[in-house]
Amino acid sequence: MVSTLGTPLSRYRASKMMKSLSLVSCQIPTHRYKKSGGEHVAAPNHLARRFNVDRPNQVWCGDVTYIWTGTRWAYLAVVLDLFARKPIGWAMSLSPNSDLTCKALNMAFEQRGKPRDLMFHSDQGCHYTSIQFRQALWKKQIKQSMSRRGNCWDNAPMERFFRSLKTEWVPTLGYLSLNDAKTHVFRYITGYYSQLRPHTFNRGVTPNEKEAQYQQAS
Repeated sequence: MVSTLGTPLSRYRASKMMKSLSLVSCQIPTHRYKKSGGEHVAAPNHLARRFNVDRPNQVWCGDVTYIWTGTRWAYLAVVLDLFARKPIGWAMSLSPNSDLTCKALNMAFEQRGKPRDLMFHSDQGCHYTSIQFRQALWKKQIKQSMSRRGNCWDNAPMERFFRSLKTEWVPTLGYLSLNDAKTHVFRYITGYYSQLRPHTFNRGVTPNEKEAQYQQAS
């Protein structure tokens, strides 16, 4: 490759010149999930895209996404109650492992009063198929359901939630740090999405309002 000034230029030479001038690329690197070499035990797809449920704490969905935090990717795990599409548990860290998904699950389980007769649905990510996560569900007596491999539509509500988060809230170039990301993302979850944002599935009311209507009717 030759520059506009006629100087021979390669990727290596450009990188060396940028270092000498203390220049840092503002381009976010491509994200790649690391493949797990551990045990992979998939549960049946018990939910089978039956996303319309009758009450809160009947079916929860979970998923993990990635967000740029200045120098590296961070991972956000969220648990969504399908009844009102309300996020009820979340956690963020620099590792997309089962500790992360268990923290989000534990938060949801405690905040919702340790409900019974509950199903948890997710994709087949290693952080959901691991022994650690399956044991966490077993201890809480939660039935596990999983999407078919490579079929994002089997967990469409979670995909839709993350799309809303990234298009409505997360800056194009991400955040400056992990703490900065946590502050703004959790503000979206608890403040804007749950309390202020009208939801089409809820016929124009927020997740909090739909759950309040259910409680009043009950």
